[in-house]
Amino acid sequence: MFNFFCLLFRVYVVLWFVVLSGCTALEHSTQEPASIEAHSFRWLKQADGMLDLYDGDRRVLRYVHSYDPSTEETLHETYKCYYHVYDVTGKCQLTKGSGGLYTHHRGLFIGWNRLTIGNTEYDFWHMKETTQRHSKTTKLTADKRQAQLSTCINWCNAEDKVILIENRSITVYDSADPQLLLLDFESKLTPVAGDVLLNGDPEHAGFQFRAHNNVAEGESDVKATYLFHEDGIDPTQDHNLPWAAMSFGLNGKHFTVQHMNHPDNPRPTVYSAYRDYGRFGAFPILEIPNNETRTLRYRVYVMQGKMPQRSEMQMHYQTYIDTH
Repeated sequence: MFNFFCLLFRVYVVLWFVVLSGCTALEHSTQEPASIEAHSFRWLKQADGMLDLYDGDRRVLRYVHSYDPSTEETLHETYKCYYHVYDVTGKCQLTKGSGGLYTHHRGLFIGWNRLTIGNTEYDFWHMKETTQRHSKTTKLTADKRQAQLSTCINWCNAEDKVILIENRSITVYDSADPQLLLLDFESKLTPVAGDVLLNGDPEHAGFQFRAHNNVAEGESDVKATYLFHEDGIDPTQDHNLPWAAMSFGLNGKHFTVQHMNHPDNPRPTVYSAYRDYGRFGAFPILEIPNNETRTLRYRVYVMQGKMPQRSEMQMHYQTYIDTH
């Protein structure tokens, strides 16, 4: 009889274990979709000409595209379209806006200081009597894996004439700590007022990233440092680099940005990657016949932390070219 009761007790314990395990599994399964949903991308339009991208509750990117020529001050604030990148809190910008050292350097931006049509030259870097104006949004999507934004941007002269149309697309991919942003940038450039030569120099042309102005104003421990795919690279002499990386300090933390040059981009491409205030990027020379289109493609990888090993950066680049 005693053995019989012992057997019943064992069966009772096993049954309760199974029930409790099932409840735990059920509880986990009901929480999982909420966790995934919390990290879905979503776009949030702002009333002042800004479009924010959120990953769950964290802002990761801002597209700045307002245009207001009503005063000299508002025109200065709005003469180009660009993107801000945010830290892990989603509150602090890692990139620079207007003002500060070189006011025309703003976030992730593109331009050339010598755009020539015939005998006329335009400055779409310093934005001297020129503007880049958001015309329309052609694609806006977001899900759990990625977010896409495609826009049409008119490059205009002082007489408000459109001389070049840019169809620009960015794709932001799902990120994981310490990665803050993985972004593909594509610019399709079409002149509409005559054959165009896009020229300049590495300091004043191309697709660039500019770190927050506090890097420029900070002490030596926050100044930008650079890494390339091989030892001994001199970006002023060595052209067509696959990538360049910059590390800088901000708000008591360090961040690293890798700028990748797609192999299909025009050659020669020259990297400006040596300024300690934190502006770097790739500069190609482009000749584009009227009404024809040329495409530029880059990838930007923003990470929290000091400069990773070169082998890790090379792996990022290899993944880029293997999948694109």
